[in-house]
Amino acid sequence: MISYEHIAKPIGMMMAAAVAFCLWIAAFSQQAVETLGGVSMPMAYEEALFDTDEVMRIDIQMKQEEWEKMLENATAKEYYACDVLINGQKLGNVGLRTKGNTSLSAIATNPDTDRFSFKLEFDHYVEGQTCLGLDKLILNNNYADATSMKEAVVYDMYRYLEVDASLYNYAELSLNGEYLGVYLALEAVEESFLRRNYGTGDGELYKPDSMKMGGGKDGRFGGQLPQSGEKEEGAGKERPQDQEGENGRAWPQGAELLGGDIPGGEGMPDFAESMPSDGGLGLEEGDDRKKTARGKPSGGPSMGGGNGANLNYTDEVLSSYSDIWDGEVTDTGKADHSRVVTALKNIGAGTELEKYLDVENILKYMAVHTFCVNLDSLSGNMAHNYYLYESDGMLNILPWDYNLAFGGMNIGPDNDAASVVNDAVDSPFPGTTFFDALLEDEAYLSRYHEYLNQLAEEYVLGGRFQEVYERIRGQIDPLVEADPTALYSYEEYEAGAKMLYQTVMLRAESVQGQIEGTIPATDEEQRADSSMLVDASEIDVSVMGVMDMGGGAERKSAKAVNRQ
Repeated sequence: MISYEHIAKPIGMMMAAAVAFCLWIAAFSQQAVETLGGVSMPMAYEEALFDTDEVMRIDIQMKQEEWEKMLENATAKEYYACDVLINGQKLGNVGLRTKGNTSLSAIATNPDTDRFSFKLEFDHYVEGQTCLGLDKLILNNNYADATSMKEAVVYDMYRYLEVDASLYNYAELSLNGEYLGVYLALEAVEESFLRRNYGTGDGELYKPDSMKMGGGKDGRFGGQLPQSGEKEEGAGKERPQDQEGENGRAWPQGAELLGGDIPGGEGMPDFAESMPSDGGLGLEEGDDRKKTARGKPSGGPSMGGGNGANLNYTDEVLSSYSDIWDGEVTDTGKADHSRVVTALKNIGAGTELEKYLDVENILKYMAVHTFCVNLDSLSGNMAHNYYLYESDGMLNILPWDYNLAFGGMNIGPDNDAASVVNDAVDSPFPGTTFFDALLEDEAYLSRYHEYLNQLAEEYVLGGRFQEVYERIRGQIDPLVEADPTALYSYEEYEAGAKMLYQTVMLRAESVQGQIEGTIPATDEEQRADSSMLVDASEIDVSVMGVMDMGGGAERKSAKAVNRQ
């Protein structure tokens, strides 16, 4: 005889769970359906932390001696324990470390400032601990950006087009209640980012880097180039003694790769001498990509990404793509790597693009990335500053690092204002062939143009940019003015912000003209006839802040110097 008494409780629990599930479905409708399909998952931190109508407030609580020890050993990027108060919510035993590569080296070697960027890892010491679902938070110091808003504007463009990209907000950062400065807070591209964008999907994440200074799992990507015998972050292997590069030149040590004593840069090695004329791309004579993104001879180092970071297919040998695997964020194996190489092979051949590329997201990424002219990336000479996401053999590009957008990568004499404003939209990625099949297909090219036109006509000229600019100025003007660690004076910030506004408006005018056909849209066409280009004579990109590796990465504000 069945005892209903014994089964009544389990049945009641099942019914309660079913009711809760139905209520969840009703509350989140589309998000819930997408989550079940592995597409997206609603996260509490999205609204609680990244509602850009309110500046985030973060107070780091730790012993002063521990803080000073972390800054003194900033290049080690070791974690220190602290408590954190975020918008009134306190989290204990959080991991805190400095972050960055070029910017970290520049700050570390500058005796006048200790304004580092930081990474908060909520689950570093307490397994499973999050801030409303967020596992890691990035705090960027706005290095080489006098406007303090380049990255915010770019990420807002990504949000406008609904691209898979990090959430952003400004943060008023304090240490034990004392104001440190205004930082840009970004959602780290790690576990919670993947859950928010891809839900139950089980894809793999990489941070490729041809400079061997980024990548790495367990929250350790973005590492310093290790010295001989040291393990490289995320690579799980030692750097050989006196290892030679592809062209017989020994790989430079540490900051030497970036120009010696940054920010002076006098020790910058002449990579142009050791690189092949095609920048390591393996291109045929006459290929337009042999020029820089400006269509002019390269004036800076060429990091062609010969080990896969440029996403060019070379062969089926997995070790040929070590720059991708060394930058794994999730744990990956040979089967995962094989799927990536298979995808790269088909993408390079223009075969079944819809199967091997998240075409819609990639086209939107291309549009924003092209609009903002970020040369510290695949659109310049550097094969880095992006994430590669693979799921079921399909690849996606995730954006990262935009403080040097709109002309901030000022290496060489050719990066003038006219070339920034009129950057050719149909020659956007000279450092890789990864996007070529999309650009050569009329249907995909048309959709790419539609997204570019949406940015120019709707976002900028239609008033959205004006709203964002005024909102940001209203939020951070007083924070920048009172910022005790600012890398630029308030006057420099104000001039830079106004110059950025002018630059974005002219960029929109040029993009719109290129799409309509009244302005040449390729590097070759612009070289042949520059008479129709938008006049950028009133733009001075240096006012917005630049990383000039030949003459100082940034200017130190008088206010900051006086604090010493």
